[in-house]
Amino acid sequence: MWIAWIEFDLLLGDVHSLKQKRSVLRPLIAELRRVTEASVAEVGSHDLHRRAAVGLAVVSGDAGHATDVLDRAERQVAAHPELTLLSARRRIRRSDDD
Repeated sequence: MWIAWIEFDLLLGDVHSLKQKRSVLRPLIAELRRVTEASVAEVGSHDLHRRAAVGLAVVSGDAGHATDVLDRAERQVAAHPELTLLSARRRIRRSDDD
């Protein structure tokens, strides 16, 4: 079994409140869930209205499939003009890795 995850550090565009931040992140998270069929959540920078950390995780029987899901997610996030992808940190591990 392979476990893969990616964490996106995002700079949001014309956002001036936490309410506006949610209005940008909710559709992004829903889109990532739909496109990748993976678990997605806001995982950091909760109190900052122009920054966000979004994490995505997938479990797969094949390392190639898990990597494809992370690649697809990164392309989706990078394609959004209302935000800037500052970094994407990813890991992939086999379940029996120590």
